[in-house]
Amino acid sequence: MKRLLQSARIPFAALWMVLATALLPGCAGYQLGAPRPRVFTGIQTLYVPNFKNDTLHPRVESLLANAVIKQIQQDGTYRIVTEPEADAVLEGTLVEVDRRPARNVRGNILQAREYTLQLRVIYSVRNRRTGESLERRSVFGTSSFFVARGSQPVSADVNQDESQAIPTAAEEMAVRLVSQLTEGW
Repeated sequence: MKRLLQSARIPFAALWMVLATALLPGCAGYQLGAPRPRVFTGIQTLYVPNFKNDTLHPRVESLLANAVIKQIQQDGTYRIVTEPEADAVLEGTLVEVDRRPARNVRGNILQAREYTLQLRVIYSVRNRRTGESLERRSVFGTSSFFVARGSQPVSADVNQDESQAIPTAAEEMAVRLVSQLTEGW
């Protein structure tokens, strides 16, 4: 290599300067450690109680809280602890479950074949020690489910099919919520 550089009449130090100036600016925006929004400075641990439910869908409170806890643990930015050990408390309320037809049965525009389900949750994060509200935002999760195959209904109970789609929508909602907590958007 040295012989090659000498034959090309390029000084060895000049080559290092060119490489350094070409490679260093690409790393200028990176930082070590977890990227947290400024409002969460000093927050390392979270407590997540069961969510509240302002809808008519039963037994989804713990499902939503568990989905959020699982996603926080997968992300690793915050640690889940009990309330007395927590720096902040994350509380959520399910405010809307919206089911809309996405596809109709061929030949019958009044019968839906596929539905889109959307959950909307309002959550707040408060500092456990001071009681100060750190953030209050809304987040949603969507899922879809089928109720008919061709012209033969798979299930006569759309509500049962909807309740089976709620966990998928809850997981998507949890991903969005944790993204807002850890990245700020």
